[in-house]
Amino acid sequence: MYIKDEVSSTLIIEKSRFIAYIKPVFSEDEYKEYLKEIRKKYYDASHVVSAFISNNIKRSSDDGEPSGTGGIPVLNILEKNNLNNTCCLVVRYFGGIKLGVGGLSRAYSNAALEALKKAIIVEDYIYPKYELISDYEVANKLDNLLMNNTYLLNKDYDVNVKITFVLKNESILDKIKEITKGKSPTLIGEEIIQKVIK
Repeated sequence: MYIKDEVSSTLIIEKSRFIAYIKPVFSEDEYKEYLKEIRKKYYDASHVVSAFISNNIKRSSDDGEPSGTGGIPVLNILEKNNLNNTCCLVVRYFGGIKLGVGGLSRAYSNAALEALKKAIIVEDYIYPKYELISDYEVANKLDNLLMNNTYLLNKDYDVNVKITFVLKNESILDKIKEITKGKSPTLIGEEIIQKVIK
C-alpha cells in the first residue's frame, strides 16, 4: 500500500510549527530528490526530519534533533500503517519552547499522523489482460457482462470490434465463451489496477 498523491498538514505544538509532507516515492533516489526539494523550499527551517520505506529499504533521519526523536517515530507511523513506496518529511520551525525527548517524538508522530489522515491510500493489484475480437452483434451482447465483471480498457470499432479488458473474476470466461459461441478471449499480458484502500 502507498499514498496516491502528495499531502501535507501543519501542526502547532508549543509555538513550534511542524509541516508534514507524505508522498509516494518508488526509489531511494526519488526520496533523496524530494528531500532536497523540501529543504530548498524551507531553507530557513530548524529541521527537516525524514522517513522513507520502499520494499526492504528503510531510511530515517533526525536532521539534528536528538537521536531517535524524529526520523524513527515518523518511520514507525509509515510501518504501523503498512505503507510501502512512501516517504514522510516533517519540517520544523522552532518556537522557542523545548519539548524534551518524549515531547519531540510525539510531536513528529502526530504531525505525520495528521498528514496521513488527509491521504488516499491505494494498492496495486495485478490482473490478467485479455483481448477479444467479435462482430458488432456479439459485442453488444457482451456489453453488460463486461461492464460488470471487468475493467474495460479499450474498444476499437472497425470491421469488427476489438475489446481489451482486465478480468476481475475469471469465472466469467465460460459465460463469454457461451455468448461468443465458443470463441475465447486471448490472454495478452497483465495489467496493474490501482485500488483505493482508504
